[in-house]
Amino acid sequence: MKPDPYVKLEPGKCYHIYNRGNNKETLFKEHQDYFHFLCLWVKHIEPVAKTFCYNLLPNHFHFFIRIEDTNSELQASDVSQAFANYFNAYAKSINHKYDRTGSLFQERFRRAEIDTDAYFTKIIGYIITNAVKHGHCKDVADYPYSAYNSLISDKPTRLLRKKVMDWFGGKQHFINYIKTYQQDINDLKLILEKETDDH
Repeated sequence: MKPDPYVKLEPGKCYHIYNRGNNKETLFKEHQDYFHFLCLWVKHIEPVAKTFCYNLLPNHFHFFIRIEDTNSELQASDVSQAFANYFNAYAKSINHKYDRTGSLFQERFRRAEIDTDAYFTKIIGYIITNAVKHGHCKDVADYPYSAYNSLISDKPTRLLRKKVMDWFGGKQHFINYIKTYQQDINDLKLILEKETDDH
């Protein structure tokens, strides 16, 4: 299944969410922009979804999320509206800050359902090492705008850290997996056949 910008985000399901700047424009020009993007994520998205991991690159981003299913009244339209509000809020703030006009993001954001165990494992490796893939760092631990350091830390986090660690059989197994993925990054097929490589 390829990523579909029109697929419904259904409660209880997991998705890879990503998008890039319109015409590959920079989304984050300075540290404060990354921070603001994540603060808006907490405000708009956390009420409807929880996050396994993420990575913010200068002109695109990736999130791996699970849509909440505890609220029986939560509808796919509510989730889509939350994302629309989120992206609109960030775009308005950036347009104001940098005195720009027009669309900031590439039309509709992409989403792909994570529907197998293998896909679940691979997408975490793919997202965490994405800054390495694009040449922003040589080691995931050196990149400040991904979930990696929060996941391996013992400090409080909003991420689904325990679920990620349990999935890999503990912190050290997770670290080893990411190290291996990173080492093999130029040889691995970094994106599964379910997704395109246009980001």
